[in-house]
Amino acid sequence: MTRTYDVYGVGHALVDIQYQVPPEFLAEHQIEKGVMTLVDEERQRHLTTAVDGEPVASASGGSVANTLIGVARYGGRTYYACLTGRDAWGDFYQRDLEAAGVTTHPANRGVGKTGQCLVFVTPDAERTLNTFLGISSAIGPAQLHEEVIADSQYVYIEGYLLGSDDGFAAARRAQQMAQLHGTAVALTLSDPFAVRAFRARFDALLQDGVDLLFCNEEEALASTGTDNREAAGAALASQVGTAYVTCGADGALVYADGTHQVPGVPVQAIDTNGAGDLFAGGVLYGLSYGYSPLDAARLGCYAAAQVVTRFGPRLEQSLANHIDLILSHFST
Repeated sequence: MTRTYDVYGVGHALVDIQYQVPPEFLAEHQIEKGVMTLVDEERQRHLTTAVDGEPVASASGGSVANTLIGVARYGGRTYYACLTGRDAWGDFYQRDLEAAGVTTHPANRGVGKTGQCLVFVTPDAERTLNTFLGISSAIGPAQLHEEVIADSQYVYIEGYLLGSDDGFAAARRAQQMAQLHGTAVALTLSDPFAVRAFRARFDALLQDGVDLLFCNEEEALASTGTDNREAAGAALASQVGTAYVTCGADGALVYADGTHQVPGVPVQAIDTNGAGDLFAGGVLYGLSYGYSPLDAARLGCYAAAQVVTRFGPRLEQSLANHIDLILSHFST
């Protein structure tokens, strides 16, 4: 049966505002490097005032939005369930998201401030996130649209949602709706801190049925308590249909009909923000259009490699007409 959308995503809508900073800036302001930290509005305002220079990029973002845009860049069809404010940043977010090829419901807006994520990029290309969720923290089952989930091949759930009761309820309900309508369930672990802090909630989703799992090696280790990425990936894969573990420049481990490794694409990285999101976008596109799990991982690795060569968490160029060329790169 043909469905209108390839991927229906559920996650926090955040305007990504990106700055280049020296490591000393993080130390001075007691910011933990390389992870996502939730902050309140006052802290967000303080950091915005303290940072030197103008943003190098601003875009509609949040982890799931970045992934859906990645699917769209390959030519896929996507829909985003999110929550933004009725403010100027919310107007910007809606326009920018739709311009990037992602459909969303115009009624998914409320009274409150649109979430923002300050992304600090250090010279080693590492990204550090300080996130003010704003109204996106209130996303819940009311923002879901069952008829659209039923008309999608995949539901893609962001692990960050599990940090709130409403978000967890949205994740559970999206999973239930998907299973009711024969839509595959995909989950990303999102962040090692989130995995450790909300382990019981992640376990509940996995026990109720996940078809496709995404994580990086740090998240895999945090989830399983092992100290070896291969063992961690195998442990997670035993709970789901198919699992992908990203390993930075080493590419990705693929757990589908055995264990496989897909190499990374050598590039000069200047900003790793969005790499995992774009990997998931390439995989979700590939699986939606009948590519093998390995070829889907190759599309993901290529998209991830392209996004780290520039500032910002998403690709601007279309890859729809380059898929055969991309896959041929991995056969040489």
